[in-house]
Amino acid sequence: MTRGPDKSSGEIARQAKRMKSTRDNPGPSPLRGIGTFGMIGWSVAVPTVGGAFLGLWLDRVAPQGFSWTIALILGGVVIGGFIAASWINKEGGDK
Repeated sequence: MTRGPDKSSGEIARQAKRMKSTRDNPGPSPLRGIGTFGMIGWSVAVPTVGGAFLGLWLDRVAPQGFSWTIALILGGVVIGGFIAASWINKEGGDK
């Protein structure tokens, strides 16, 4: 039975160091990305839907020459965009 050349102790040490580094610092999980995607979606959806309901109520209670509903939906999208941007910055900042 012939065997290949033995590994040197330095090569074994480098391989062990790489294995330890991989074990201690695993790559990003795909589930984390899905969770972040969902959180960003909710960050935009909740203020938008809240603005729509508030706008419908204001259109009944305090009618104006413009639509409160449309104005507050747009406001909810803008606020949701700012919230989503802060989530993206927070998630991107921990790397």
